[in-house]
Amino acid sequence: MREKFHDELTPITSCLITMAKAVREAMRQASAALLTADYTLAQQVAVSDAEVDVLGRVVGDRVFHLIGRHPGGDDLRSALTALQAAADLERMGDLAVLVARAVLRRYPSTAVGPELTELFRAMSAAADRVAGKIVLALSDRDEVLAGQLDGDDDAMDLLHRQLFEVMLSSEWPLGVEAAVDGALLGRYYERYADHAVNVGRHVLLLVPAKTD
Repeated sequence: MREKFHDELTPITSCLITMAKAVREAMRQASAALLTADYTLAQQVAVSDAEVDVLGRVVGDRVFHLIGRHPGGDDLRSALTALQAAADLERMGDLAVLVARAVLRRYPSTAVGPELTELFRAMSAAADRVAGKIVLALSDRDEVLAGQLDGDDDAMDLLHRQLFEVMLSSEWPLGVEAAVDGALLGRYYERYADHAVNVGRHVLLLVPAKTD
């Protein structure tokens, strides 16, 4: 019975992996658009987010169908964990869209000034790192990668603090509006990493450890 449950959980996990790949690509594109003021690329991020939303609904439908067939116990916990992971992945996609919208709002100017460019380049790299790890952690149920995400999140938090140090400095030359833009964008990246950590914590609950 449990083997049948795990067989039916497999396509749900596959949907989660596809979602993880999609939100990684979305933030990659949003970050590239942010650093280069690329209007077209920013538009593509908003359009592609619809795919993530559809996949989230597919996961929900399949989970509820699975719960109806296998109610209770560890099986129920695994199924509900898939729902939680899907919700975090959807939110990651939404955060990439918010970065892209900041680009569209400020175009043809850049949404970040030169004083912040390198910090946002580092934050985009950190976001891509955590997103890449959740793809692999979901694909392989990799406990090591899932465990590394907390440390990666700490690195993002450090960058977030450095961002505010620059913007709150008495030497900040760009004014309030640019600081508000920077604060919002920094928050989007910081929350993106937080949701990636959540997905990592869900990974090991999706499929219980194998027994001999």
